[in-house]
Amino acid sequence: MAPQKIVPAGGLRTDEDAYRDALGRFLAGTDEKDVTHAYLGQVVEGLPARRVFLDVGPADGTTTQHIAPFFERTVCIEPSEPMRRALKRACPDALVLADPVLEAQPGVTADLALLSHVLYYIPRPQWAATVLRIMEWIEPGGILLVLLQNPESACMRMVRHFTGNRFDLRELAEELATAPPGLVGAVRLDTIPARYSSPDVEETVTVAGFHLSVPFGRPARKPPAREAVEDYVRRHFSDPGGGYTIRHDQDVLHIERPRP
Repeated sequence: MAPQKIVPAGGLRTDEDAYRDALGRFLAGTDEKDVTHAYLGQVVEGLPARRVFLDVGPADGTTTQHIAPFFERTVCIEPSEPMRRALKRACPDALVLADPVLEAQPGVTADLALLSHVLYYIPRPQWAATVLRIMEWIEPGGILLVLLQNPESACMRMVRHFTGNRFDLRELAEELATAPPGLVGAVRLDTIPARYSSPDVEETVTVAGFHLSVPFGRPARKPPAREAVEDYVRRHFSDPGGGYTIRHDQDVLHIERPRP
């Protein structure tokens, strides 16, 4: 008898159809966009001006599409070609740049910039340089919001269990305390509750595999077998109603560029 093929969960690349399918399944079952958009709306209301919105790594443009109408102009930096196609459909009036963030030249200064769930894909030693690069494109009095999952959320405990990766914005906040004068003013860390729910274990395992596709952190490991992820899902994410729930609260690093 031939050995049974081991099907991994995770290891998806952002340019793969399977990645975009898993992302779509995740977004269909989570309240993340609703709670994030509500939070962003409060930030937008408090801005001194709404001329330019800069979205760095907007993926398919779901959040960009929600925020762009509040601003006169929207500029996006998205290196993934498949994501740029979806972004153009969602936000046809936005200027979309294909360069990586450390090479981009957006030619604008933004009142609000967003770096949402992008740092997973940037090597940890480059986090501070990436954020400081974006801060150069922020108007004095403007805001950069950096979003990642809270490292102690149930979802990120799973990621740490299978991959060894840990992502913590508190460490970045400490690094920014030594930023050059004039770039970084007030910094605070907020947390937004979020959860994914599904009645179906296979769907939940697919979504878990999406989260297990983060590429950076400790030395890369092989993606875990799907059976191992299913076992984890059943043990840790089963809810009393017979379905599955994954808590994935988000941390938001709220960074203001100081006025002269």
